[in-house]
Amino acid sequence: MKNLVVLTGAGMSAESGIKTFRDADGLWEGHRVEDVATPEAWIKDQELVLDFYNQRRKQLFEVKPNLGHTTLAELESQFNVHVVTQNVDDLHERAGSSKVLHLHGELRKVRSVVNEKLVYDWEKDLKPGDLCEEGNQLRPHIVWFGEAVPMIEPAAAICSMADTLLIVGTSLLVYPAAGLSQFAPEHCEIIYLDPYPKSNYELQQRKNLRIIEDTAAQGLPKLAKEWA
Repeated sequence: MKNLVVLTGAGMSAESGIKTFRDADGLWEGHRVEDVATPEAWIKDQELVLDFYNQRRKQLFEVKPNLGHTTLAELESQFNVHVVTQNVDDLHERAGSSKVLHLHGELRKVRSVVNEKLVYDWEKDLKPGDLCEEGNQLRPHIVWFGEAVPMIEPAAAICSMADTLLIVGTSLLVYPAAGLSQFAPEHCEIIYLDPYPKSNYELQQRKNLRIIEDTAAQGLPKLAKEWA
């Protein structure tokens, strides 16, 4: 089986009802990113940050995978599919994708503020006083702005094995995720599917690039029919 590596961003989940990371007004679900998605925000107002992610976690129980998610899962019958996602929701897994790497963390997990290896599945609200087994406060298992992206190297290794690199629903403007396409081999076909594609420098250098202006839920089933 050929290796199909899929890089997904906020546009992948938009049709499931999850708002894109930053709306046109620059806010994320009505909040400035600086107030809810940075280490400084955590230090300044821990309760606000916890409440913000508690609301995002609750939202997951109100949404379902869309046709784009389920199509990617179904492609596992034809390809060795690896999904590398910037999204913190679990819609890829719920749709049936078996190999999913989350670059920026996961809403349904929390971790120790001291020992990053202590990660726990978490379904309920996270509150001040919720502690890890070592007695330290738990925080959302999310990579905030200004923090390292520990999964970027495994993601780059996955991209380096791609026969086809499919990029879906991402602006390709936020690094380091935006640079992953440069790790794809020279022979690799790159398909960029997005209703408003914005190719970055690395992508513009590729000769075998195909751009499809469509949404995930509409464009992916069409692409799957081509490959059938």
